[in-house]
Amino acid sequence: MTRQTRRQLHLNAFLMSTGHHEASWRLPESDPTSNTDIAHFQRLAQIAERGKLDSIFFADSPVLWGQVGRRPSGTLEPTVLLTAIAAATERIGLIATASTTYNDPFNLARRFASVDHASGGRAGWNVVTTAGPEAAKNFGLDDQPVHSERYERAAEFLDVARKLWDSWDDDAAVLDKAAGVWGDQAKVRPIDHEGRFFKVRGPLNTPRSPQGHPLIVQAGSSEDGKELAAKYAEAVFTAQQSLSEAQAFYADLKQRTIAAGRDPDTIKILPGIVPVIGSTEAEALAQELQLDELIVPEYAVAQLARTLRVSPEQLQLDRPLPADLPGEDEIEGAKSRYTLIVTLARSENLTVRQLIGRLGGGRGHRTFTGTPEQVADAIQGWFDAGAADGFNIMPAVLPSGLEAFVDHVVPILVERGLFRSEYAGTTLRDHYGLSRPDSLYTAETALERNLA
Repeated sequence: MTRQTRRQLHLNAFLMSTGHHEASWRLPESDPTSNTDIAHFQRLAQIAERGKLDSIFFADSPVLWGQVGRRPSGTLEPTVLLTAIAAATERIGLIATASTTYNDPFNLARRFASVDHASGGRAGWNVVTTAGPEAAKNFGLDDQPVHSERYERAAEFLDVARKLWDSWDDDAAVLDKAAGVWGDQAKVRPIDHEGRFFKVRGPLNTPRSPQGHPLIVQAGSSEDGKELAAKYAEAVFTAQQSLSEAQAFYADLKQRTIAAGRDPDTIKILPGIVPVIGSTEAEALAQELQLDELIVPEYAVAQLARTLRVSPEQLQLDRPLPADLPGEDEIEGAKSRYTLIVTLARSENLTVRQLIGRLGGGRGHRTFTGTPEQVADAIQGWFDAGAADGFNIMPAVLPSGLEAFVDHVVPILVERGLFRSEYAGTTLRDHYGLSRPDSLYTAETALERNLA
């Protein structure tokens, strides 16, 4: 395959305060207040844009994560943060997480359309259903809705959002000063949606945005999550530990996308990878050891116990996980992450101490420690083997880990013909090689005219 025609990687930078390793904030060079520092995140986005990465991404949840003693806690609302980052960047895509369980379609559709306008067409929405009873209690509920119901609501939520984004035709703004006509009311319509979860009249009070629809990203890997992704998602963030697991997930989701009537090339699968990069392998391993030695076991055990739905007393540091853990069908929270962690521990016969060390860097995502060439080889290996369309890059330490990836790994990927040296377009859809969607209502109007 020639350099010009070779399939290209897609790379997203997942940004989190001082980095993804839970002890990164304890390093001398780290700023433990960076979690609420807009300038910090603007600088990170500029570094990622310097490397011509497709996008940056922020996770989010409507609940305070874990114990505040463990790592920098409390986050800025991500769409507000993305708007500030949009003003400091020009091309890089901007993806934020928002929950379909604890929001309403009109508000989120407007919010993401607004970010798309503010950024000139660079917005993406990571659609999540939000696991855990803690979030439910912030919204007047005693417990989370059951897993299947959360995904049914998410599907209808997305249907409503897409109708709202299409409630304005692209040419609704007439802008006729002489006639005194700003817009054509016939090209702005209510959606009159009535479903199981939502009743929304519309139209949206924001014109159709530069991308038509913000890019839709999804991050659940349960059966319900994969079905939602196959129908709606254009990029999928996933956690896989081994090549064989990643290949199986990739093949399964591509086949489900075909079954949903979509082109499998329109969904990009991006496993997470936590690179720890050194100029030599020994230097990289020393960095990893330094971070792992800074983990506070009490916090890590408490978090693991919450994930596994057991008491901390059941988890003994130098023993394997208890034999009598719940099965995945008993978990109403993050099913796929629960299974990944239990499978990792069982398959490698890890003690709890070893497991929290493995999870400390990436919470179940693949970690890789080595030189820039070794990191590039690891990325290319999965990419060429049909396990990924690209990667969700999760630096263990920020900003240094992102700088090391952009300055030392990206040039190798470019030289190998695997990644762009310049942006070819201006929108997030351009970066992911996706077309701008036609309006649902414009297509219906054209069909009605043809039948008339």
